[in-house]
Amino acid sequence: KQNTDLLSAAQNVKAAEASLMSARLAYAPSIGLSPQGTISSFDKNAATKTYSLPVTASWQVDLFGQLLNSKRNAQVTLKQTKAYRQAVQTQVIANIANMYYTLLMLDRQLEITQATAEVLKRNAETVQALSERSTYTSAALAQSKAAYAQVVASIPDIEQSIRETENALSTFLGEAPHAIKRGVLEAQVLPTELSAGIPLQLLSNRPDVKAAEMALAGTYYNANEARAAFYPSISISGTYGWTNQAGNTIINPGKMIASAIGSLTQPLFYRGANIARLKIAKAQQAEAMLSFEQAILNAGADVSDALSLYQSAEDKRIQRVKQINSLEKSVEYTQELLTLGTSNTNYLEVLTAQQSLLNAQLSGISDEFQRLQAVVNLYHALGG
Repeated sequence: KQNTDLLSAAQNVKAAEASLMSARLAYAPSIGLSPQGTISSFDKNAATKTYSLPVTASWQVDLFGQLLNSKRNAQVTLKQTKAYRQAVQTQVIANIANMYYTLLMLDRQLEITQATAEVLKRNAETVQALSERSTYTSAALAQSKAAYAQVVASIPDIEQSIRETENALSTFLGEAPHAIKRGVLEAQVLPTELSAGIPLQLLSNRPDVKAAEMALAGTYYNANEARAAFYPSISISGTYGWTNQAGNTIINPGKMIASAIGSLTQPLFYRGANIARLKIAKAQQAEAMLSFEQAILNAGADVSDALSLYQSAEDKRIQRVKQINSLEKSVEYTQELLTLGTSNTNYLEVLTAQQSLLNAQLSGISDEFQRLQAVVNLYHALGG
């Protein structure tokens, strides 16, 4: 409700509605009141006062479709702006969803990193105790502290990303920066399967495709309007009212006057303006046709990309689960060797296994985010 892009798009719709109203009213006669009055005196004689109170009206006869094509052009322009507003709304929803899921991803990454830091802290404490009994060298102790410090140092970056994403989402919602209430990544429900075949009718529902179609229709009516300029224009005008001036005499009180005039204007030579206007309109129509065709191709590509991203993220997720399970066992085994304190090389194996597990877990969260993002992209690719 408060997104500025969506509010601006709504104002464009209001402007298009006003243009359509103006085009419809062009069929009605224009009516105006034109009161006039004069006071004149000749050679210091008594002043004579004349007045007229006419109501004038003029009406253009739309024999060749100039007004009709103008009205139809305004109609498709209104549909185009409504499609644009829908496109903006769909983009706003998609952006909100992506930022929300980004927050869930960052929350989970922060949780995993903090848990890993806690494990490395306990490992460092264990190595500290073992080194005091000369089981481990100072190098192993330094490595344990360095590994712990490295993971702890990454936590502020994640926290900063969370704050920046919250601020960006707040601003996008038209609100002052504030904390965003949210759930957890694991609670998000995704479709079990997505169809690979997308009917063309669904692509035609995309607002950008609709907008391109309406733009094409608008150029068609522009061309018709330019073509109608070659034909004569017919207008009828009339006057009805009261006046006290009848030719050279003054009549008091005033008498009623009425007149009607019909006029026809046939363009003969306008220095090629009408020909140039028609050629420009035809060129714009051809360009709009190409844009419409490209919009359909882009829509199909977007849907294909979203489906492919979802499938690839799902494939990666399956393999990532296997990788994480194996690394968890590796950490468990090397941790036991560390506790037994059999050799200095065992702690290097613990660090390697723990770092690999952390990287795999963070990658697994990214894979899950990609699945969510693919669904959002598909929503957007199908026009909401």
